[in-house]
Amino acid sequence: MGDSVKNRSILRGLYNGPLNRFGQAISMLRFLLSRIAKVLLWFAAASVVLVLIFRWVPPPFTALMVERKIESWFDGKPIDLQRDWQPWDKISDDLKVAVIAGEDQKFAEHWGFDIDAIQAALVHNERGGSIRGASTLSQQVSKNLFLWSGRSYFRKGLEAWFTGLIEVFWSKQRILEVYVNSVEWDDGVFGAQAAAQHHFHVNAGQLSTQQASYLAAVLPNPREWSASNPSSYVSRRAGWIRQQMRQLGGDEYLVGLNHSRKW
Repeated sequence: MGDSVKNRSILRGLYNGPLNRFGQAISMLRFLLSRIAKVLLWFAAASVVLVLIFRWVPPPFTALMVERKIESWFDGKPIDLQRDWQPWDKISDDLKVAVIAGEDQKFAEHWGFDIDAIQAALVHNERGGSIRGASTLSQQVSKNLFLWSGRSYFRKGLEAWFTGLIEVFWSKQRILEVYVNSVEWDDGVFGAQAAAQHHFHVNAGQLSTQQASYLAAVLPNPREWSASNPSSYVSRRAGWIRQQMRQLGGDEYLVGLNHSRKW
């Protein structure tokens, strides 16, 4: 009898002590996981809706534009952002092909990620020296439109998420259209129309092959390199881009753009 009472007393003590605290911890963990799951579901739904809206509606601004504006405030040198959205048929075909030739020659084939380029970049970076990127045009659209600058794994994960969404819900033509209307071509200069007027005093639809190649040539570093006052390196790169444009087939490359993804 005494042992039974003693055992019940021990069990009661465990329940009111360590076991009770353990149960409370489990309940708290379940509550937190439930909240996190709801937040993730809301984020996923909101991002899908946003991507679907921008499938047809021109984005009024990009995350990169906001970032550049805030940077200029902190630097004490506020800048006026230049951007004038132009539809697909009012942008030079030469510029479209030039940015593909210079930035992502497998653009028409892949689903947002160039695996070969990623592997080559990893090998290059492991050997040391300058960091080489492997971002496709789709990844650059995701980063410029929705995200902030940086190389954290968290941001890269979000970039992959948005890249997958735009590849699923947008045509290749739409991805390229948003890209050339959003990419930075000098401090505060965004999109093909602003770049064409800023550098060459023409409209985006009037850009020549040579002008388009110079604009594409500066894209890796548009705030340091100039399309209208090119260095010898930029001129050589522009010449290489024109050669690649011819190899891709020139304007004809764009004809089957929306039906060229490979499975």
